[in-house]
Amino acid sequence: MMMYKGYVGKVEFDAEAHLFHGEVGGIRDVVTFQGKSVAELERAFKDSVDDYLAFCCQRGEGPEKPCSGQFVVRITPELHRSVAMLADASGKSLNAWVAEQLKSAIAEMHTARSKVVASKTHRKHHAVSKSVVGHLSCRMQPA
Repeated sequence: MMMYKGYVGKVEFDAEAHLFHGEVGGIRDVVTFQGKSVAELERAFKDSVDDYLAFCCQRGEGPEKPCSGQFVVRITPELHRSVAMLADASGKSLNAWVAEQLKSAIAEMHTARSKVVASKTHRKHHAVSKSVVGHLSCRMQPA
């Protein structure tokens, strides 16, 4: 992901075209960019955001702001009551309690991802080590 002026760029790589494709996320308007290198992609992302802001200005419209910090969550009355009681019991407002829970969930997700990456790296290293040891032991066998 890339950030510029509060906008987030999501990027994918097209292996067939040898090209990075990106789109500005968090807004309803479609703003895309592409590049053949990381430097070209970053420049295209910034240019696309700047072009989007200029286009909105020319039309006399305000650009969409990515993620205002407010959102509506539709839940059952029972869940609402339970969450409100938990927030109250912890001495926090409902908003503060929910924000804390969301932050905690994101932290757990990042921790889990880190463990998966570390596990994959370990397995890859272990497979390479086994291969090297097997190769060496074959070479050490008497002829």
